[in-house]
Amino acid sequence: MTAATPSPHQRPNLFRLDGKTALITGASSGFGHHFAGVLAAAGANVVLGARRTDKIQARVDEINSFDGGRAIGVTLDVLNADSMAAFLQASIDEFGQANILVNNAGVESGAKTYATITEDDWDSVLDTNVKALWHLSKLFSEHVGADKARTGSIINIGSITAWRTLKGQFPYAVSKAAVKKVTEVMALEGARFGLRVNSLAPGYVLTDVSKVLLESDRSDAFRARIPQRRYGEFEDMDGPLLLLASDAGSYMTGASIVVDGGHICSEI
Repeated sequence: MTAATPSPHQRPNLFRLDGKTALITGASSGFGHHFAGVLAAAGANVVLGARRTDKIQARVDEINSFDGGRAIGVTLDVLNADSMAAFLQASIDEFGQANILVNNAGVESGAKTYATITEDDWDSVLDTNVKALWHLSKLFSEHVGADKARTGSIINIGSITAWRTLKGQFPYAVSKAAVKKVTEVMALEGARFGLRVNSLAPGYVLTDVSKVLLESDRSDAFRARIPQRRYGEFEDMDGPLLLLASDAGSYMTGASIVVDGGHICSEI
């Protein structure tokens, strides 16, 4: 006899993260700062990583003031292998495990074309946005895979620049296109470790990376290209983030969720 399907009000809240520990890179501002609060509010222990812990301490204190909130801040340089290993180990030492990794740290080189960037520009962006993501994900995968009873979720923060092509976004757009493909390959290869690997690709939201464009005299014309006629807010990412982090997305891997107000569908 097949068991009756429980009614919706009898089912557990699949978006909850109680008992899980989430690591967030680039947590001192922007998406990383916001994501730490979202994951904590859903019940996760959170480990905020940034190059300077003084820049994340206020957020750590705020999360710890939540009812049941548990957070620590850890010095993290994503270009340093030892720093990445120490970041993961701090999570294990404090909370006993790591279940969710949000690869959010990223940089861009300003409004430059392929003909105007320098080799240093290229190396800085690709090393931060792609190489560091791979390296920390490798360490995280080894941790998750060491216990066959453990599962994990990696969420790579991408960008609609992997789909939309604009002048002056090289090599940032190249790096984010690589994140999309890295996500797919890691999902294919990481399943044996009990890992799901997905990407969250925001549209244009006012951050330190995007403000050069969104606060320029081209802003109104650029906004008009977005079908919803508005830029995104950090809160627009909350539902998709929790879907990828939680059991609600347990059959999702290798996916890229675009949250952009329909921008990549527009003709202009």
